[in-house]
Amino acid sequence: MTEGLFRQKIAIIGCGLIGESWAALMTAHGHDVVAWDPSTTVLAGFEQRVENARKQVWQLMPTGRPDTGCLALTDQLETALVGATWVQENAPEKLELKQTLYAQIEAAIDDYVIIASSTSSLTWSELSVGMKRPQRLITAHPFNPPHLMPLVEIYAADAAIRALSLAFYTGLGRQPVVLKRDAVGHIANRLASALWREAVNIVAEDIADVSAVDAALVHGPGLRWSVIGAHMAYHLGGGDGGIEAYLKHLGPSQERRWVMLGSPKLTPDVCKKLIDGIADEAGGRNIEALAAERDAALIRILQVNLS
Repeated sequence: MTEGLFRQKIAIIGCGLIGESWAALMTAHGHDVVAWDPSTTVLAGFEQRVENARKQVWQLMPTGRPDTGCLALTDQLETALVGATWVQENAPEKLELKQTLYAQIEAAIDDYVIIASSTSSLTWSELSVGMKRPQRLITAHPFNPPHLMPLVEIYAADAAIRALSLAFYTGLGRQPVVLKRDAVGHIANRLASALWREAVNIVAEDIADVSAVDAALVHGPGLRWSVIGAHMAYHLGGGDGGIEAYLKHLGPSQERRWVMLGSPKLTPDVCKKLIDGIADEAGGRNIEALAAERDAALIRILQVNLS
């Protein structure tokens, strides 16, 4: 377990892809997890999926396999919440469903316990409506898969809760970033959506096919973005004058490119181009194989960063 981070009992609410990933990360860092899902079908095989993901986490830990937390499963919400010191909610992106869950969760946990939502699209302002203690709620959006991707985007209305949340996720080896105000899509999904919109537009306008767009991103800006962000990249693009020089001399050309960006519609024709293009790029590999390749590549990159 990370030094200075006491062992917690964490309730994982929702056992889909995100829930199993969180469970792997948290148990790998020595926390005890009780995972809940109302579906016994979803719970089936959950432990093995967590174990597989946990092995990947261990590859990124300097001490190898540390003291591992316990993992228990239940289809009874109240059972998962008994004694919980942290709640990580990963329910489907349905506002009323989450709000109903929060009412049940608040009735079963102590006042100090933080409820962290992994929501990718809903905002704190929407989610917190009707809560008895809304300040205990935070949005803590991870990037998939959370056990490998360091990013966690946090919005907390209360400064003390924010500080505790930053310490918690930092203790899990994550890289938390803070939103100054809550916003649909947080930070990274807004950026990703803007990028994919133009990636779809390029395919829709027959500028390039799906595999060419993906290759251009991986071998060009994607590689650069893995070490510096968009703003810093343009700062360096300004030469000795930095971002000020870039904005002065190349800002107008940037605006011209912005004007040329498209707003494609996902028509049947465009969807077919995307589906056929992905099938060609995948080359017969199924989702499981593609995800395994992605994870292996992420681990190699992260290991370099850690060395």
